[in-house]
Amino acid sequence: MSLKERIYSVLVVSASKSFNTSLADMLPESRYYPVITVSSVSSAKRCAVERVFDFIMINSPLPDDSGINFAIDTSLKSGTAVLLLVRSDIHDEIFDKVAEHGVFTMPKPTSKPSMIQALRWLASARERLRKSEKRTLSFEEKMEEIRIVNRAKCLLISELKMSEPNAHHYIQKQAMDRCISCKEVAENIILTYS
Repeated sequence: MSLKERIYSVLVVSASKSFNTSLADMLPESRYYPVITVSSVSSAKRCAVERVFDFIMINSPLPDDSGINFAIDTSLKSGTAVLLLVRSDIHDEIFDKVAEHGVFTMPKPTSKPSMIQALRWLASARERLRKSEKRTLSFEEKMEEIRIVNRAKCLLISELKMSEPNAHHYIQKQAMDRCISCKEVAENIILTYS
């Protein structure tokens, strides 16, 4: 899927009606769906528990919190790209606090071209996170396969008195002969001898 075809889910955390209206015009449904807007950090936390968002955009401060800790926590715990908008007079200070955690910051007030550029940065970050998630999943799947194959080899060694190299060769040969994965062969061995 090309980047232009990708649709991103967005959580907007902002108590400013004018900001929300301006931002809504920059988030067409054909590219951003769903777009959920809440006006407090507590509401944002509830939404983030219910679903994972591609982007979270926080217009700080909010009635119940600055949103800084929420931005950091969300960025660290999920594959979400987070943008924190803060007053220009404190932007550098906030940037120093949140940048190391992967949170993007923008000083406000901001312009429409700047917000469009920020959305592009968020898309780039989200795609990088998506690839990282796939690599992690692939690694975890491979580790699970190794554990299952090792368990099957132990069963072949104990039940059929095979050596470890012979048990390994047996599993590989069965997989090739039957055109299935070593994991599937191992699972069948485990079912047979457990």
